[in-house]
Amino acid sequence: MPDWAWLVDGIRHIHEEMRDAIVEACEESSVADLARVVADADGDGDAIYAVDRISEEILVDLFEREIASKTPIILIAEGIADGKITLPRGTPEADATLWVIADPIDGTRCLMYQKRSAWILTGVAPNRGEHTSLADIEVAVQTEIPLVKQHLSDALWASRGAGTQGERFNRITRERKPFHPHPSNAVELEHRFCSVTRFFSGARDVLAAIDDDISFGVAGPGRAGKAYCFEDQYLSTGGQLYELMVGHDCFQADLRPLLDRILKERGWKTGLCCHPYDLCTELIAREAGVLISDELGGTLTPPLNLNADVTWTGYANSQIRALVEPLLRSALERRGLLRHSTP
Repeated sequence: MPDWAWLVDGIRHIHEEMRDAIVEACEESSVADLARVVADADGDGDAIYAVDRISEEILVDLFEREIASKTPIILIAEGIADGKITLPRGTPEADATLWVIADPIDGTRCLMYQKRSAWILTGVAPNRGEHTSLADIEVAVQTEIPLVKQHLSDALWASRGAGTQGERFNRITRERKPFHPHPSNAVELEHRFCSVTRFFSGARDVLAAIDDDISFGVAGPGRAGKAYCFEDQYLSTGGQLYELMVGHDCFQADLRPLLDRILKERGWKTGLCCHPYDLCTELIAREAGVLISDELGGTLTPPLNLNADVTWTGYANSQIRALVEPLLRSALERRGLLRHSTP
């Protein structure tokens, strides 16, 4: 197994500098300033808000200093011209040893309105050319960007086969304490958080119906005046993975790319979906014991770029997966939404 300690240390240092710069900007700026749209992405990637620019402006320089000074890399992230750059600058792509995919702020919308933490995400894979995919990632780090009123910030990291590690940082005392995430060991959904993603407009009714199919399929018609399970629309894929890792959630499914046909039939455009940079730290969740796959249990293999649409599911453990996956598959099949899966 390669010794990735130097890489983890370098990325963690990058994340901490970015986190501190973003929190400082949030402390000094108004919500209106942070939420201003500065680039509405018509091509690759999401819309860019003013708060995004804070991290994007230092991202390349930090990776060139901390990582590319030791080995040449290809860096993929929003805010970079053409979506990627080789570092040190001018290095041919064929000479890079690593592909690095990053999301400088995952959860921008929550953060700019100071509603909930966002996350800095980074995944690293050996250079396999244009075929390099999410499944090739060997090292991943994610760091919490806390709200201004929040004094604790978590960081988690993993290398393949070595398990997941975590650290909780106190912004007031500067103390650091290790912690080890543990997914839920629940065997049923009652009184648990379980969610089907429906952040944005567009066939929300279909997604909600699939969610209900799962809940009612497990619990039956329910009981008057009682709630069976709950949902949490955390508008950050990294945040969703965190909630699974630390035992808050039992099940998450992001099915948005499967709705393309239904949206076209309704005369609507396919909206914003999950991309590889949103999921670039799913290795951390898997190393912690979370079961991550596509909607049919297959391996996630999208290429490391800015525009591939990704469907994913996350289960806290095998018992929850055995309970939910058949119901999810049936709900998708009834609506003609199943597609080929990579075993």
